[in-house]
Amino acid sequence: MIRKAFVMKLLDNCYVEYKKRHDEIWPEMVKMLKEHGASNYSIFFDPSTHSLFGYLEIMDEEQWRKSAETLICQQWWTYMKEVMETNPDNSPVTISLQEVFFLK
Repeated sequence: MIRKAFVMKLLDNCYVEYKKRHDEIWPEMVKMLKEHGASNYSIFFDPSTHSLFGYLEIMDEEQWRKSAETLICQQWWTYMKEVMETNPDNSPVTISLQEVFFLK
């Protein structure tokens, strides 16, 4: 199992909409995430910085990388770009975090 953690950023005053969209996440998006090996996926919000902290577990980096190429993922990015910082391809600006401690 590979543990991944990352930080993203919401635009100001977009928390309620971001939360709503995830409360109503498309079933096709959930299916794609699971098909590409995602499990134990959580996103946390820090209101003082508008930062999102994501954590998920995957089985294979290459399989996970391919999730970004799916039509449903690209549609989700387009849907989410108005509430968070994004790259020119609409993917969220993401900073990967390096694990420094793990207690099993």
